[in-house]
Amino acid sequence: MTRRQLLQRLPAGLGIASLSHLLKAGTGLPGLPHHAPKAKRIICLFQSGGPSQMETFDYKPRLKDFQGTDLPESVRQGQRLTTMSASQSSFPIVPGGYAFRQHGQSGAWVSELLPHTAKIADRLTFVKSLFTEQINHDPAVTYFQTGFQIAGRPSMGSWITYGLGSSSENLPAFVVLISPGAGGGGQPLYDRLWGSGFLPTRYQGVKFRSVGDPVLYLSSPKGFPEGNRELFLDTLRQANQQKLEETGDPEISTRIAQYEMAFRMQSSVPELTDLSKESPATLASYGPDVQKPGTYAYNCLLARRLAERGVRFIQLYHRDWDHHGNLPKGLPRMCQQTDQPSAALVADLAQRGMLDDTLVFWGGEFGRTVYCQGRLTKDDYGRDHHPRCFSVWLAGGGVKPGLSYGSTDDYCYNITENPVHIHDLQATFLHLLGIDHKRLTYQFQGRHFRLTDVGGEVVRDILA
Repeated sequence: MTRRQLLQRLPAGLGIASLSHLLKAGTGLPGLPHHAPKAKRIICLFQSGGPSQMETFDYKPRLKDFQGTDLPESVRQGQRLTTMSASQSSFPIVPGGYAFRQHGQSGAWVSELLPHTAKIADRLTFVKSLFTEQINHDPAVTYFQTGFQIAGRPSMGSWITYGLGSSSENLPAFVVLISPGAGGGGQPLYDRLWGSGFLPTRYQGVKFRSVGDPVLYLSSPKGFPEGNRELFLDTLRQANQQKLEETGDPEISTRIAQYEMAFRMQSSVPELTDLSKESPATLASYGPDVQKPGTYAYNCLLARRLAERGVRFIQLYHRDWDHHGNLPKGLPRMCQQTDQPSAALVADLAQRGMLDDTLVFWGGEFGRTVYCQGRLTKDDYGRDHHPRCFSVWLAGGGVKPGLSYGSTDDYCYNITENPVHIHDLQATFLHLLGIDHKRLTYQFQGRHFRLTDVGGEVVRDILA
């Protein structure tokens, strides 16, 4: 054998080994999980655009005393402003116009805009001291999803799938669902947000569509007999296998596995999306939109069904929380769309005995400013982006229920207790899945990368 022949055959062997690894469901990295996991899966209810913490979970009664006054410079401390409010000559404080009440044995404060969430307050862990360095939407969402503000890194779901593998034979390990907001608009969401970055492409998320087939090309074309599908795929597999042996390109092994998965999904996806066996009580609990594909309610129920079928990371995006103006009309509509389905998902998981090993997250990429963006009137106001503090909640999967963690000042502008960085939250997610975030790495361009970059500490105070 010549040197050239040896080098040609060596990567082929590696490619075949990679294919074997890929086709075995449940195969993750050797040695993972690093410790006993509390959660088997994550459902991430991402509210794209940045919900206002003052109108949802961070109750600030003293804001009424400050109404209309200018935000003190001693509070703002020269914070960087966005281009939307940088030209303002004043920053008048505007309190939220919605009542708060304490709920459950935990006494959690929840806005009147979220009555269904209030009913499950004792199941939730509220984090009111999350912060990020990113002040604009795209870098902030990218930062949350990938641990870095510049595009090109693997998404959280890809990292988790890379480390732990898949626990589903017939569905992808990482699924993405997107729903439009009340206004039908919102910030753009790019496929790279669930991409695999420099990880092999087999770890990228699979986006389900709301119109037509949930996944493109699952259905055979008209005139193509179903019985020929397996014969076609077998022939295609042989051709790809031959090419893999010639070149050793690992992306060919990914392609082979994708065709295999697509064949299995021809039966698993229609069964997944068939809600006819759900009880009337379950459907009613998610609200009136639950049987409309593409709605937030439908996607929440689909998330539970995906979790039941072994999907490891389920990412929901709900758009249109970006209320720079007309907040008194826009925010209540968004809460109405999301409140009941979010609460129903948590209750549904609990009823089925799945909440203990399913971590549910609700939140956006940053919060909103306490001061008004633009002109403040009696009936209208808006809020700009605010990365210094915002509120999210978690449920199940090993976090303490009935806990409110972290606090902010009377202006809801700066964190006063227990700050939680985005990397801390990501490290905690991985920890609950049994992963040491500092040990889940991938070598690329001479450096070992990780989801939490060079930071991140597990927030142990919120662990059950």
